[in-house]
Parts: sequence; C-alpha cells; structure tokens
Amino acid sequence: MRVGTAAPALRAIALSKAYGKRLAVDRLDLEVDRAELFGFLGPNGAGKTTTIRMALGLIAPTGGSIEILGLEVRSHRSQVLPRVGALVESPALYGYLSGRDNLRVVGDLLGGASEKRIDEVLEIVALKGRDRDRVKTYSLGMKQRLGLALALLNDPDVLILDEPANGLDPAGIVEMRDLLRDLATQGKTVFISSHVLSEVQQICTRVAIINHGKLIRVAPVHDLIKSTGEFEIKVDAPAEVLAALRLQPWAQQARAEDGLVITPAPDGRGRNLIKFLVESGHTPDSVSERQKDLEDIFLSLTGDG
Repeated sequence: MRVGTAAPALRAIALSKAYGKRLAVDRLDLEVDRAELFGFLGPNGAGKTTTIRMALGLIAPTGGSIEILGLEVRSHRSQVLPRVGALVESPALYGYLSGRDNLRVVGDLLGGASEKRIDEVLEIVALKGRDRDRVKTYSLGMKQRLGLALALLNDPDVLILDEPANGLDPAGIVEMRDLLRDLATQGKTVFISSHVLSEVQQICTRVAIINHGKLIRVAPVHDLIKSTGEFEIKVDAPAEVLAALRLQPWAQQARAEDGLVITPAPDGRGRNLIKFLVESGHTPDSVSERQKDLEDIFLSLTGDG
C-alpha cells in the first residue's frame, strides 16, 4: 500500500461485489490520480453505483479492496471518510428545514461547521439568497446544488459525485462544469459518474467505461475522441465533389452524410484536401477534421451502438 503524496486518490484492486450468483462488480482494477477530473461511465446496471458505495464504505466488497488516498476504506474509515465528500443519487435533505439549516445539521455531524464555511459553500453552489427558504420549495436542480454544498462542507480532498448534473437546466450544467474544473484546479480530485456524456467529454481528463461489472476501457478523453483521419467538407455541390473524390485512390471511402462530404485527405493533411478541392473547381465553405464523439465510443464499447 502506498501511503502519502505518492498514493493515488482512489484505487480499486480486484474489487468485486456479488449479490447471490450475480457479480455486480467483477475484479475491477482502477487508479485515479490526485487533482484529476475522472469520469466513471457505464450503462444502467453496469456496477457504477455499487463501486461508489464500496468506495464510501456503505457496502463491503465480496473480494478485493478499494483505497482512498492510500488507505483501505473498510479498515481506515475514520481516517478516510472525513477527507471525502460525496453526492450519491438524490441527496438526503430535510425538506422542512432551510438550505442553511440543512448545512448546519450536517456540519454538526461532521464535528461542527462555522457560519463562515457555510456561507462559502452556499456561494460556491450559487444558493446565496435562497439559503433561508425551506428545501421543500427548491427545484430539483437547487436540491442537487445543495447536495453538492453538503459534500463540500468539510473541504474534502476527494469528491465522489453520482450524476451531479441531475435536474440542472443548461445554465446550471455550465455552472456545475465550471465549478468542478475550479475544484480540480484547487487540487481536489473529482470522480464523476454521469450519463451526460457531452459534459464528461468537456471536463474530464480521463474516463473509465465499465459494463456488466467489468472494466472495458480506461483512457484519456483526448485519446478516445482523437481524429478519425477523415474530414468533413461543406460545399455547394456535394454530389459533384463526391464524384470527383471517388476518382482519387486516397478517397475511395468518401461518402455523403447529413449534407456533408466525408473523406480522407491526401497524405492525411487537410491543406492538401483543400488544394485538391480548389484545383477541381469546388472551393469549399469549410473543411474540418472529424473527431469521434464520446457517446459514440461509449455505445460501441458497451455494445449498445
């Protein structure tokens, strides 16, 4: 076990959880670096929430172990959990209390939280001005932000968030994105399980994809969505351009999609493609390198595409 600054923020070692004969998590090996924005993806029933519950010591593994900041969670709960903030599924809130009083109650359970710290987290999650309203009057998105404030109350080193964008409107999703980036910049590790793959693609540095409890892929987001080697051409006469391209040995895979022409380029270089188009009398409106989308990668890896 590596303890100290060299230890990863989170590490699963042959982590397994069985419910009867069904393996919800199957020998999962995973490492998350400190100050990393890490996405944890998988279809419903893939084992994401079960893994998170084991990381938080809420359920015990059937096999293997899980460490946070170099300490095995089950045997070092009192040392590990005060350094972790979590938002799992819908936050448990007292609807008859105000947002501020919810924070006070949880603060007392954590050993006390100053009014200054409560003000700080309310500011962070943009609930100042509504903090004295009863939580039962909050929208789903506001409740989600209050749940995040609860997770931040003890100024944790590691944040474990299950669907943090749940219930947020588009503006709220952007605010959450910026907040999570800021937290990572401050040195906090942010571990996110989410179905909003477009957001994961924008904020996470690496992702792990699991299915049926097994790790399918772990990789930097940049590597997953890197260029396909093809280009998208927007042009006035796509049929004519497509016919001209297909006469070239390097463009046998050229095709039309959604009003665009999709094609490889000579020597894989966009400027060579533009040169060819101009010399062929088909000056394009635009030529852009095509990238894979994280959602497409996810669906292909989990067999749902």
